[in-house]
Amino acid sequence: MRWFGLLISLLLLAACGKPTVHTQESFVFGTRVEVLVAEADATRANRAASAVLQEFDRLHRTFHAWKPSELTTLNERIAAGQSAQVTPELAQLIADAQAMAATGHHLFDPGIGRLIALWGFQSDEFRAQLPPAEEIAAWQAAAPSIADIGLDDQQLRSKKPEVALDFGGYLKGIALDRAAALLREQGVANALINIGGNVMALGSKYGEPWRIGIQHPRQPGTLATMMLRDGEAVGTSGDYQRFFEIDGKRYCHLLDPRTASPVSHTQAVTVLVSPRPQAGMRSDAGSKPLFIAGKEAWYGLAREMELDALRVDADGSIEVTRAFADRLKFSAGLPAPSILN
Repeated sequence: MRWFGLLISLLLLAACGKPTVHTQESFVFGTRVEVLVAEADATRANRAASAVLQEFDRLHRTFHAWKPSELTTLNERIAAGQSAQVTPELAQLIADAQAMAATGHHLFDPGIGRLIALWGFQSDEFRAQLPPAEEIAAWQAAAPSIADIGLDDQQLRSKKPEVALDFGGYLKGIALDRAAALLREQGVANALINIGGNVMALGSKYGEPWRIGIQHPRQPGTLATMMLRDGEAVGTSGDYQRFFEIDGKRYCHLLDPRTASPVSHTQAVTVLVSPRPQAGMRSDAGSKPLFIAGKEAWYGLAREMELDALRVDADGSIEVTRAFADRLKFSAGLPAPSILN
């Protein structure tokens, strides 16, 4: 019966003269991913989408932060105080992440993998358990950062053995950029790539802009919807994605390296990145420092990082930059957002 219903739907679409959007889905990076291709040639659309999903799987396996991978091997050498020869791909990833972390004042730093592990977030299934206070204190005393890593061509050495790389906050954005490049190489100019709420648009949906929704951090459904233009990317960070609760207090996976603790003052941050090189990576990595910065500092940092953004405070109030607000259609029943010029 399901297949019959699907067939009827497709026939109705065809009868109405609506061209098909080809969709492929998978589960990668710990989340649902989908590639939507607006392309009349079904063979080309499906071949291109398959190539994208294969690349996502390769990136996930190659740079996994806690399962055996190229990255875990590197972290083992850093912990042993050894230098390491890394691949050109990993060297570039580290160099880009160092630059992006510096832009965000290291509020979000991919060198804090050991802290992420202490809080139990380097796991597919984490427990509601606080880390030992003495281990947190030791980590704070060491204060490891990706800035402690030196790269001489492809030879890597860390000043501190406590550095452990975790690219969980960058890899989905990098995957968006790779997907866009792969699709264009395959002759696809119109597509939408969605990796768990990190989204990039190519072209349009048969002449109509791609429309996306921004997840409400506390309610089912969307906070707002918007049209995405060719080459734009959107990234969202929220405390509802990976968290645990103890005695009614929420501990999310977004950690402030200054306090070595989960952030509690923010529910969600969404950033919009205009078409530019590494737009996907910037959308993924850019939302994190704004999330961690907090109510008093996020807007100034957004301007400094040249990002349009929306922030939902712990109390549910909404602040949004003017240019972003002009693009959004907010869902009914929400408190009026504060628009910042």
